[in-house]
Amino acid sequence: MKKYLLLTAAVAAMVIGCKKPSPEPGPEPEPPVSELIPIRLSTSIGTKATDSGFENEDKVGIYTVNYVDDAAGTLAGSGNHLDNVKFTFDGTEWKAEKEVFWLDQTTPADFYCYYPYIEEVSDITALEFSVKEDQSALTDYKASELLWGKAEGAEPSADPVKITVNHALSNIIIYLTPGSGYTEETLAAEEPTVEITGVKTGAKINLSTGEVTADGDAKNIKPYKENTYWRALVVPQDIIGTQLIKVTVGSDVYTLNQTVTFEANKQHKCTLKVNRIEEGVNIGIGGWESSDADFGGTLE
Repeated sequence: MKKYLLLTAAVAAMVIGCKKPSPEPGPEPEPPVSELIPIRLSTSIGTKATDSGFENEDKVGIYTVNYVDDAAGTLAGSGNHLDNVKFTFDGTEWKAEKEVFWLDQTTPADFYCYYPYIEEVSDITALEFSVKEDQSALTDYKASELLWGKAEGAEPSADPVKITVNHALSNIIIYLTPGSGYTEETLAAEEPTVEITGVKTGAKINLSTGEVTADGDAKNIKPYKENTYWRALVVPQDIIGTQLIKVTVGSDVYTLNQTVTFEANKQHKCTLKVNRIEEGVNIGIGGWESSDADFGGTLE
């Protein structure tokens, strides 16, 4: 009897020793593809460089940061839900190169959008950009546009995420009007030209905040002539008592020193009146104003 009990105990010990351990808990399985919600975009903007909104084949970069425990996340250089995904406008809607989805059906997210799309982003706090020095051609003027926007706390939905993007740069609009000794026809016959001088054309934009910092050396910009005025996109910066505008009327060239602060998403309108005098042309101008007010002056 004792031998039988010992044998039974030994067999029981072997059975217990061979029992498979319980598997450790792993990551929760991803939801079935049928339950994933595709991400759609809808952008709005007051005006773009063309004053007509986005155009066919325009491209934006999108970063998406999910909320964690009902708290907004922080945009990182990588490892976000979406990292610099390119969306292209087809004239009607925005489409990614491949379909992208929300994390799940309940987790909200912040969306960061910038234009134009740049494939390599080495630093999200200082993405490098530059306006064209020669914006006299419409294509180069358009290529100088920089936009940024953010949609906070967007909820998962089949409806497009609405992102409002704003101008990250400043816009200058310059008018030349005939004064004493000129008519519109005779002033136009002189073929006057305008140049923005002594401004930095390089910029660094923080994709988390949309803040833009001027970068690089001061250069000159040839503005785009549209109908009866000139316009240029300028990086936000302070100009303090230095040469800002050069005007050529006929064979005479004159310069203007000015102090002005160019602000993001602000348009600066300046109307200059040209008076003909024997000694040539003398340029005078009031202060810039980033509103509907026009603080122009007289060219004598």
